[in-house]
Amino acid sequence: MAIILNNLLSLVSRSSSSSASASSPSSRSILNSRNSHNFFHRRCRFPRRPTLNCFSAPGEAATLLHQFNPRIPIEQALTPPSSWYTDPGFLALELDRVFYRGWQAVGYTEQVKDPRDFFTGRLGNVEFVVWLKRNLLLLQVTPPTRPKLLLNNFLMNPQEDYDVLIRNYIEKSLRSTAAWTYGLDGALLKATRITGIKDFSINEFGLIPLRIATWGPFVLLNMDNETSPQHEADNKTVENEWLGSSSDILSNGGIDSSLSYICSREYTIECNWKVFCDNYLDGGYHVPYAHKGLASGLELESYSTIMFERVSIQSCEVGTKGNEDDFDRLGSKALYAFIYPNFMINRYGPWMDTNLVLPLGPRKCKVIFDYFLEASLKDDKAFIERSLEDSERVQMEDIMLCEGVQRGLGSPAYCSGRYAPTVEMAMHHFHCLLHQDLIQ
Repeated sequence: MAIILNNLLSLVSRSSSSSASASSPSSRSILNSRNSHNFFHRRCRFPRRPTLNCFSAPGEAATLLHQFNPRIPIEQALTPPSSWYTDPGFLALELDRVFYRGWQAVGYTEQVKDPRDFFTGRLGNVEFVVWLKRNLLLLQVTPPTRPKLLLNNFLMNPQEDYDVLIRNYIEKSLRSTAAWTYGLDGALLKATRITGIKDFSINEFGLIPLRIATWGPFVLLNMDNETSPQHEADNKTVENEWLGSSSDILSNGGIDSSLSYICSREYTIECNWKVFCDNYLDGGYHVPYAHKGLASGLELESYSTIMFERVSIQSCEVGTKGNEDDFDRLGSKALYAFIYPNFMINRYGPWMDTNLVLPLGPRKCKVIFDYFLEASLKDDKAFIERSLEDSERVQMEDIMLCEGVQRGLGSPAYCSGRYAPTVEMAMHHFHCLLHQDLIQ
């Protein structure tokens, strides 16, 4: 069940040139009462989503977008043109209209289960840190023009009282940076070298609230400024917006918070982020050719695909071949859920792993794998090691395939391809959703 935490903070990037200071925040935190939250919202300007350098001319964008027609049935449709996978301007458009809107998976709840826990991340041009303050999840976005706060100071003395840690964190930041400094309650505490500036109100340059939520074991953020931060989304709202009618199937399929986190692995791949997604969504088309070891344990004739609003679920029965030594990583059925635009959940046997695909450029992406295991096996080191070795082998095979596809997309001999209608429905669904978002 989603827990909605409507206290997400976003730093506003400002140029700095002299010195001003703010009084210490009120002991009644801005984050802990609705009235003070509303006051905070009134005193801070709520900007539109950042304008990105997309296309130099509207006609160029229209040309690239309209080279794919989602209304054509899959049996007759062409795949999106190679420019969708190679053009830097197209990626900028995707960031603005896809990644900076709606709910995005950014981490998992076990990363912030205790006070002082935090994790950092980057989505496009947005760098963020998510941390747990008492029982509230907070998110703070650091603009690239501003020196980074000393996050390490936040965790240096874990035995200290939590409030003392917060104060030390703020004080050390004040002493250690010549740029603008913000308190953890969102107030601007200090702005340096702004002597001579006119009509400057320090209360107008604090942090701006956005939204953060959790569903099951996952932490989600929403950077869509068109949705008022004062609107309190309930559990069902986030669930419906992120998962739609697939939520019950995923919950009943064993995707929940009962599993134990094991480890993370990251892969930097020389391919557009969509190439990795396309490979995932081809209905097992590539599996018998690229993953012969994995294919030997699957009953590929049972492969099925179901599409929902913004989710597609592929599933496949698992055979008994190869389990003579009682090593059973896959169980009896594998479920592969793709949550638009870039998050994948794989549930098989006692395992769940997730794949978060982050664009690093038009021809490069990072994929973060997080592995979870049923609690009864979390101390079985031999089983875990062998399972991860098998998984690593599959990832290396996929990386080789994806990077080869990206090289092919750069060839002047290629523009668009065709779909395999009986297996690549989820891929077509993904492209249609992407087109829908990009033309809005």
